[in-house]
Amino acid sequence: MYGLESIYIQCPFCWENFEVIADCSVESQEYVEDCEVCCRPIVMKVEIGTDGLPQIEVSRES
Repeated sequence: MYGLESIYIQCPFCWENFEVIADCSVESQEYVEDCEVCCRPIVMKVEIGTDGLPQIEVSRES
């Protein structure tokens, strides 16, 4: 329940979908990861729900 989960996101720049890995042992986190396709920085806001699954909100770095 507190391991790593893979989830697909959509890049807010090029709109391509790709897989990221979320660490479910941390309840709330924010970090920047580059898009695998266009290499632009994406802000990832990860919240772990009561069911133990990650919810990821992505946005452009400002």
